[in-house]
Amino acid sequence: MKAFWMRRARLALLLGLAGALPGCLAAAAAAGAGTGIYLTSRGAESVVNGTVSDVAGRARSVLMSENVTINANSTENSGDKQELKGTKGDLDITITMNREGPSTTKTEVTARKNAVEWDKDYAQTLLNKIVKSGAS
Repeated sequence: MKAFWMRRARLALLLGLAGALPGCLAAAAAAGAGTGIYLTSRGAESVVNGTVSDVAGRARSVLMSENVTINANSTENSGDKQELKGTKGDLDITITMNREGPSTTKTEVTARKNAVEWDKDYAQTLLNKIVKSGAS
């Protein structure tokens, strides 16, 4: 009988701890549930279908359509890693793309307001547009 109550106490403790998880984890789970886009501590990331150069072209198009001024780009590892940087108003936007597989690219988008503030919603919006532009 004592073991039964111990199990119930452990279950109650476990459920209580699960309810106390930070909101960012819950948001990341919700964001990734249907789209494969996950919130990070500074923005959003996803494994996107397409080669690095394909995703970089789509990212550039999305930035241009969002009136983001692209002011830097870099390519490393024979094109397996590319990065775009730009600005829109008070936001510094960075899109980093790394080859994940032959036809997939790990893509991270950040939109920084200042040294300690990040606009995760806008980063997620940009990444969502990049993902959707490859689905057509």
